[in-house]
Amino acid sequence: MLEPINGRTMYYGKGDVLAYRTYSKPLAVSPVPESGFLGNENVIFAHNIKFAVTGEAFLPSFSEGDNSMVVATDSMKNFILRQGASYEGSTTEGFLAFVSERFMNKYGHITAISIAGDRLPFDGVRVAAGGDGVQESGLVFRRSHNESASASLEIRRTAEGAAIVSHRCMLKDLQLIKVSGSSFHGFIRDEYTTLPDSYDRPLFIFLNIGWTYEQVRHAIDGDSGKYVAAEQIRDIAQTVFHEKNSPSIQWLICQIGIQILERFPQLAEVNFESNNRTWETIAENVGDSKGGVFTEPRPPYGFQGFSMTREDLNTGGKLG
Repeated sequence: MLEPINGRTMYYGKGDVLAYRTYSKPLAVSPVPESGFLGNENVIFAHNIKFAVTGEAFLPSFSEGDNSMVVATDSMKNFILRQGASYEGSTTEGFLAFVSERFMNKYGHITAISIAGDRLPFDGVRVAAGGDGVQESGLVFRRSHNESASASLEIRRTAEGAAIVSHRCMLKDLQLIKVSGSSFHGFIRDEYTTLPDSYDRPLFIFLNIGWTYEQVRHAIDGDSGKYVAAEQIRDIAQTVFHEKNSPSIQWLICQIGIQILERFPQLAEVNFESNNRTWETIAENVGDSKGGVFTEPRPPYGFQGFSMTREDLNTGGKLG
């Protein structure tokens, strides 16, 4: 959220602004080997937006109940929704920047804006219609509740106008299970240790992956050839998980980070928030198969956080 002004936290805004735009400008991205994703037609360009503002002009509304400088949050909602008709770009980040700059130009007493948008994913469906076999409908979509893209920006007023001072892009709520090819052993064993060594276990992870660009304009401009799609980040994570026999989640997310930074030199940093949701084993062997029987793990759960910058690629695998 927004940084304090003169040491004081002071902001207000509107959340859960659901904005649905149809037939927005299509997005095309440069290919990477791990992904077949080449773009999005953006037939449904939908977001859940959270918007907040700050400025010294709002202090009387808190201290004296004077609303003369307050832009009602309902007005904020209407402003955001109506900008959906004017935006001519193709990216979530671009839309957030577009809304914020226009809002700041409209209201000169705004010092800074914090805006975040979760992309609401809709998947195309395949239908058998018109005697042409099964093909993409192009008209019918289904709401997805799997992983989704997200972005956040902070915009501040400067002498030159509105400027983006921070940004973060994210792939949220990726959930991956690998049924074999993961291990965890060699950790400290003492009087508190009850966990057995594991040399081949199913590994179930919940994962948020964030990234920032060296130049924020590459996040805003979908036509730059430098835009990184969340779908490509997802596919790299899935490929590394598939290929690597991981000794821990910590090592796994580091390898994903290395691959992302190598594929996208325009990125400055990649960061991770991961949860270990590995199933509890009930039966290791079922008949003559190599399958087992498992159930949900009991709480509590383990988690990890990690970030990597471009400098980490120059260490030969030895991160400092």
